[in-house]
Amino acid sequence: MVRRLVFAAMAFAIAATAATAAGAQDLGIALNTLDPQPQACRLTFVADNATDTDITRLVLEAVLFTKAGRVAQFTLFDFAALPEGRQRVRQFDVAGLGCDDLGQVLLNGVSSCEGADSTACAAALKPHSTVEGVEVTG
Repeated sequence: MVRRLVFAAMAFAIAATAATAAGAQDLGIALNTLDPQPQACRLTFVADNATDTDITRLVLEAVLFTKAGRVAQFTLFDFAALPEGRQRVRQFDVAGLGCDDLGQVLLNGVSSCEGADSTACAAALKPHSTVEGVEVTG
């Protein structure tokens, strides 16, 4: 009997841990591609909102660094609405920056997070990159 109770308690603890991990409150922002444009570099991001809150507008302050580590630009990326549980793709053309020169995107802060608390948005932010040679941090 004791053995069954211990086993049941262990199974419950494992299930609770898995449920907590599955319900992570992440706001994933992933750099997906870079596309050279005339006079600009087009950055394509995939956003995944798993915060359990519909974000009606998200604006992130970004700092773009060259491969040599020098600041190239400060800019704002307006991701618009990010519904909870849905993926969204957003593109931003950055004038005066060659895609070959981009080495890092620093998501420096949350300028606006409508529909949710901006500190919660900042805490949930999980930036990353699928573009080889370009890091996204925040």
